[in-house]
Amino acid sequence: MTQATSDIPPAPVSAPGADRPPRPRSALRANFGSGPVIAACVILAVIVLAALAANLLGLADPLAINPMERLKGFGAAHWFGTDAYGRDVFSRVIYGARNSLLIGAGTTIAALVPGLLLGVIAGYFRAADMVIMRILDGIMSIPSILLAIAFVAVTGASITTVLIAIAVPEFPRVVRLVRGLILSLREEPYVEAAISLGTPTPLLMLRHLVPNTVAPLIVQGTFIFASAILSEAVMSFLGVGMPPEIPSWGNIIAEGRMYFQLKPELILLPGTFLALTVLSVNLLGDAMRDALDPKMAKRV
Repeated sequence: MTQATSDIPPAPVSAPGADRPPRPRSALRANFGSGPVIAACVILAVIVLAALAANLLGLADPLAINPMERLKGFGAAHWFGTDAYGRDVFSRVIYGARNSLLIGAGTTIAALVPGLLLGVIAGYFRAADMVIMRILDGIMSIPSILLAIAFVAVTGASITTVLIAIAVPEFPRVVRLVRGLILSLREEPYVEAAISLGTPTPLLMLRHLVPNTVAPLIVQGTFIFASAILSEAVMSFLGVGMPPEIPSWGNIIAEGRMYFQLKPELILLPGTFLALTVLSVNLLGDAMRDALDPKMAKRV
């Protein structure tokens, strides 16, 4: 005997979408929502905005010498005091941030753009690969700081020569990164299919190869940015970087080292700005690497 249909309990009605698995958090949100990364973004934003708006902040002339005000302490007139020439330290640190950030950004662009071009050529064309990589191996065999110092010593100190001197050692690393990516990408089925369909080589590179190198290059660019700021500081500290008349964190520290025991803030204040900037950029680079890495994104 069959049971009446009225005795069968109705199936529970679930809310729309209740049977779907919970949506995972965005990798970008997970990595950039942590406390250290948020703090790094805030610190870097404040330093960049202060450097860009230095002319609007009503700061003292960073090059104005006043022997009557030399080695003054903290005060309303000079927030960070003055140096051995009576120049306002706070003003020099802010204007120095502009020049140091300019070196970092310029070096990053100067290393990434030609590095991407040569990396794609070396990875795709086997005949050019041998020539390009052997030349770059010779460049990488020289310590980067020595190569930069030698270049500035030959060409003379200026913002442009310092930028080029720091970019030259970073450039081969970008080429090697892009070359490795292209060697892997050219074996992918969609690239082989595009080749078999007769896609022109320039179009193949622009449509299928170069876009897949953007994410690793963005991450690499953050580390080049931080490394360039440190390299400029080291070169300026050694006296072969930015000219003395151009304030930067490196030459501010170099000028204050002789008065460290008498006035340690001449070194500690620009050094703090330098350390915070490099640390913030590195934290952002780590967060971007984790967010753009598919393997890391699956764990979020």
